[in-house]
Amino acid sequence: MTSGAGLWKRLRAGACALACLLGVGTLAMAAEPVGSGTPERARAAVPAHSHASIGLPAAVPQAATPAQNVRIGVLAFMRDESMAMDWRPLLQHLQDTLPAYRFSLQYFDHNGLNQAVESGSIDFLITNPGQYVELESRYGITRLLTLDSGMQEGGASGAAFGSTVIALRSRADLQQLQDLRNQRLAVVGQEAFAGYQILWGEMARIGMDPAVDSSRLIRTGLPMEQVVQAVLDGKADAGVIRTCLLESHPQWQQQLRVVAPMLLPGFPCASSTRLYPNWPVASLRGTSPELAKLLTASLLGMSVAQDRMSWSVPADYQSVHELFRTLQISPYAYLREPTLMVLAQRYWPWVAGLALLIVLWIVYTVHVEHQVRARTAALQQALDMRDALEEKAREAKEQADHMARLSVLGELSSTLAHELNQPLAAIGNYARSLLRRADQQRLTDDAVRTAAGEMATQADRAADIVTRIRSFSRKRSAQSGPVSPVRLAQDAVALFRGMMVHPPTVLVDSRLPDEVLVDADALQIQQVLLNLLKNGWDATRELESGHQTLQLSVDGDAQNVRLSVQDDGEPVSAAALESLFQPFYTTKPDGLGLGLAICRTIAEAHGGRLDARAGDAGRGLKFTLSLPRYTPPNPEAVPHHDPA
Repeated sequence: MTSGAGLWKRLRAGACALACLLGVGTLAMAAEPVGSGTPERARAAVPAHSHASIGLPAAVPQAATPAQNVRIGVLAFMRDESMAMDWRPLLQHLQDTLPAYRFSLQYFDHNGLNQAVESGSIDFLITNPGQYVELESRYGITRLLTLDSGMQEGGASGAAFGSTVIALRSRADLQQLQDLRNQRLAVVGQEAFAGYQILWGEMARIGMDPAVDSSRLIRTGLPMEQVVQAVLDGKADAGVIRTCLLESHPQWQQQLRVVAPMLLPGFPCASSTRLYPNWPVASLRGTSPELAKLLTASLLGMSVAQDRMSWSVPADYQSVHELFRTLQISPYAYLREPTLMVLAQRYWPWVAGLALLIVLWIVYTVHVEHQVRARTAALQQALDMRDALEEKAREAKEQADHMARLSVLGELSSTLAHELNQPLAAIGNYARSLLRRADQQRLTDDAVRTAAGEMATQADRAADIVTRIRSFSRKRSAQSGPVSPVRLAQDAVALFRGMMVHPPTVLVDSRLPDEVLVDADALQIQQVLLNLLKNGWDATRELESGHQTLQLSVDGDAQNVRLSVQDDGEPVSAAALESLFQPFYTTKPDGLGLGLAICRTIAEAHGGRLDARAGDAGRGLKFTLSLPRYTPPNPEAVPHHDPA
């Protein structure tokens, strides 16, 4: 503003006249206490006191209604007492020109002022242009005026401010901004405009980033004196403060100097950056437009000569927007597209650590993979050896079973030869009878038909005996399937009796229905039953005929089927009973002692058990073969395997 003093006097007189129209006779100024709900660092600005009216008749009565409180938030970049002293002229001027209102100044740091605007606990605010642009985009505040000159520039008449980089005078190595690389840099905070963002933009123009290129970014927070103290104490190599702050403290100038000072014509202070528009005063969305007009008119009446500051029409903050757009912060943060190169430059320690972890993970993975392959190969080799041993054991078991069957056949060979001799002798007799009849010419058709029928019957009988013997003695692998336990018992008895010239009586007692099945290898179960019948016959063949009867019973329950063979031989001692199933234990002069051991092995291979105990009447032995019942998947279709 360049108008003369007369114009300012007329504006102030108009403001006073407006106050008179509002019915105010005296002016009162008081500091509004900040409640517990206001943001941090909020302080009451000035103690209450009163003033006489300026140029107004003393007879004008005071307003009948109490004065309305008006709260103005101020960004406190210095200590509260210093800020209160610097802003006292503004508060005094407002109370003088607008006595109908009670004005108070509340001081905040950046976060506190943001919270105050968000909560609406203030009506106006005075802050730096960077925070104003941020709050304008976020909360829609409106700038009213821009600070023209005053204590922010050390009393100079300039209309802008910037950032100053300071260092100890002994640090002659810090001359340019490029010299800040790998140095400790003290800043107010990354949200501070003059305390960080302006320098950030200046360094970005020369390809540097203070957050990346400095060895350490020391954030001191407000007030800004803490940045200066960090440099003086040697905690930082350089610091960032607002322009003219160094010049306003002569004691600092004796120890500190400006790094990379720029020649700015007409600007009285040393600056390390270009300049930006000065601080604005802004109103919130909820502030009364009439109150905003009154405050604007009042502030336009301030002058540097009388009030140490002045205000002008709102400045153009386009340079602040361009700075934020370049830095991609605040309202332009959405422009930030982090590429891999940018992320690598910004977070190279983390990238290097991640790369190291990846390399270690790859090495570990390769090592683990090698170990897994080696152990898998060893395990596969062990499994192959186990399979080979199991195959050998299976072959040995089959061989033992085969030998056991051959042993039974060997023991029954004499009776078997006699059994086959009967049908063969009958066939020979019928053949010779036919020859004699033919020689005597007495051969008739009826005689030939009768002899041929008998010969065929005896031949079938012999073939059936041979077939059963061959099937029993054939060496083969186990073949399990659902079979009838009753049929197994009947076939075993038939095979046993068919091998005898004078077979003993075998009583078969079946208490199970024909549809009950077991999942078993029929030939192996026949081998067990045949061995048990053979042992029973050996134990009773020398006794009286009344004790030679063998009993084979078939019964069971919901889970198992039991086939029991009992003889009526002499009682067996408890010691002999415990040793029956031990390999190579036998009571026969020519026995091998393997029969019962093989039989138990067969039973256990079928999921069953073979036990022995004393007979029911105290005589002989009773062997019980237990096998699990077969439950078909589809109860309507039950397959049946003949024990051939």
